Amino acid sequence: MNSTAFPTAAGATGTDHLSISPSILYFGTPVALLTTENPDGTPNLAPNSSVWALGHTIVLGLGAEGRTVANLADRPELVVNAPSPDLWPAVERLAPLTGANPVPAAKRGVYRSEPDKFAACGLHPQPSEVVAPPRVVECPLQFEATVRSITPAGPDGGFRIVECDVVRIHASASVVVPGTQHIDPAAWSPLIYNFRHYFGLGRPELVVLR
Repeated sequence: MNSTAFPTAAGATGTDHLSISPSILYFGTPVALLTTENPDGTPNLAPNSSVWALGHTIVLGLGAEGRTVANLADRPELVVNAPSPDLWPAVERLAPLTGANPVPAAKRGVYRSEPDKFAACGLHPQPSEVVAPPRVVECPLQFEATVRSITPAGPDGGFRIVECDVVRIHASASVVVPGTQHIDPAAWSPLIYNFRHYFGLGRPELVVLR
């Protein structure tokens, strides 16, 4: 097989890269708190760090056996709540909890069943305006949404890709540019999950690209 040499920038040798096998690929992704409705009408609250948005579509990556996926399959409404960095302790308290009872086999030994996750992690629900699941009071950004599709993913089908349509957006006045419909990026900082560590954003960029 013929090999091709690719030029590198001046002074760059390309010899400092290592082939590694990290256990998970959370290379700096935002954290979201997802609220869904349980079969008995109570709310389920779950952390998520596989989320991205395009236009008014939000796409989530979820474990197939979780309570959130089961709820969305039967009641396709949710709220995607965006916590600020100071909420990381509440997110961490929420992380080992599951709304499933009994605990799924894949989660045993790490998770415990908890019917009231809001109380367990110290957060509070507030009514939504369009969908049934509540919002999280403490989260500066809240996106009410409906599910468009749920697609199996992963080599063993252990994940679900959930496409959602945002139907109502709520933003704390503290992160909105006064008199506009725009989020102030200097005021808003998402909670970032970076290889199993929590971070907020650093100082605002000095250059704004339009």
